[in-house]
Amino acid sequence: MIKRYTREAMGRLWSEENKFQTWLQVEILACEALAKIGEIPKKSAQNIARKAKFSIKRIEEIEAETKHDVIAFLTNVEESVGPDARYIHLGLTSSDILDTAMAVRLRQASGIILKGCDSFLAVLKKKAMAHKNTVMAGRSHGIHAEPTTFGLKLALFYDEMRRNRRRMEHAMETVSVGKISGAVGTFANVPPKVEAYVCRKLGLKPAPVSTQIIQRDRYAEYFATLAIIASTIEKIAVEIRHLQRTEVSEVEEYFSKGQKGSSAMPHKRNPVASENLSGLARLVRSNASAAFNNVALWHERDISHSSVERVIVPDSTILVDYMLNRITKIIRHLVVYPKRMQQNLDLTRGLTFSQQILLALAKRGVSRDKAYAMVQKQAMRAWKTNKDFKEQVENDPEITSYLTRAEVEKLFDINSQLRYVDTIFARVF
Repeated sequence: MIKRYTREAMGRLWSEENKFQTWLQVEILACEALAKIGEIPKKSAQNIARKAKFSIKRIEEIEAETKHDVIAFLTNVEESVGPDARYIHLGLTSSDILDTAMAVRLRQASGIILKGCDSFLAVLKKKAMAHKNTVMAGRSHGIHAEPTTFGLKLALFYDEMRRNRRRMEHAMETVSVGKISGAVGTFANVPPKVEAYVCRKLGLKPAPVSTQIIQRDRYAEYFATLAIIASTIEKIAVEIRHLQRTEVSEVEEYFSKGQKGSSAMPHKRNPVASENLSGLARLVRSNASAAFNNVALWHERDISHSSVERVIVPDSTILVDYMLNRITKIIRHLVVYPKRMQQNLDLTRGLTFSQQILLALAKRGVSRDKAYAMVQKQAMRAWKTNKDFKEQVENDPEITSYLTRAEVEKLFDINSQLRYVDTIFARVF
């Protein structure tokens, strides 16, 4: 499924065709800039822009001999240009082209990912609004805590994804940096005006200072951001997986007609899409670790980062784009069971109101330790005997010496516990 998905926009972005086209664009712009400052004839720059082209097959043939992809590319382009080809790559080094072109494609990839974030945020908001007041058990350590709503759970995911979107915007700007400064970044053979022109035309900013390459702390931030997005998606996926367990059965991934859950058991309806996302998040995080290891290179540059980036750059961007699209579909079509949520909340027969009793006793002058012991005594009896906690409280003479039956009844009002849901929604949305 992922392999098929790469045929779409993000996959095309990392195709060999687009890679060489972006390289060519940088080379042509550099020639234009050189012509503008009088370093090469304007007619030569125009001729290069008009004639320059490449053949992937021919590049591969040349690279088989040269063992250098940029030289193979340049040799092939020169074949289409003629004598003016001597001005192509004038004063430049390979990484001027590689890193500037990579910045262009990473910026484009970021735009696709940001659109994916926007689509996911819209679906989360719609689903959260629909279930703002769908009551369910809040859980800590997997154990019933106090009541919450499914809408609040979704609002939490929305708020986190909104932070991720902001991180992605910042990461996009961090990597949207080009360099046309030569072999060690000193502009020894090409003036800064060329870099400024090329970057402006490509929607990039010139690196304030560089070596032979753009510094890889920028990439590390970018791939760390992708890893955080993937981790948030996994967080949501894990929650869906927990809530779909047979013993819980509060939500369920949409199960289409004709879908099969198991080769052996016809009854199975498994959260396979969410499980898939949990697995993919591990890959994206691993790739971020590789990006961190690329930060430290020898002197002005070595090539140890190059082989890594050939893998992690397309893989991580494609994966995160895919993951965003898949989690969006999961949430959009998620089947929610409010009745089951209420049934599960009722399993503990009122124990989720224990803190209300504790606080009420404290307000009546009972020390916190003593109040805690009084409430816990009846809570533990309710656990062991499976009896109604409110009845246990109402029949406890020590507790009722501080609280009337009417007051106890009011303390078990779920609307009181959830009275600030609208306030939270107003803060989030």
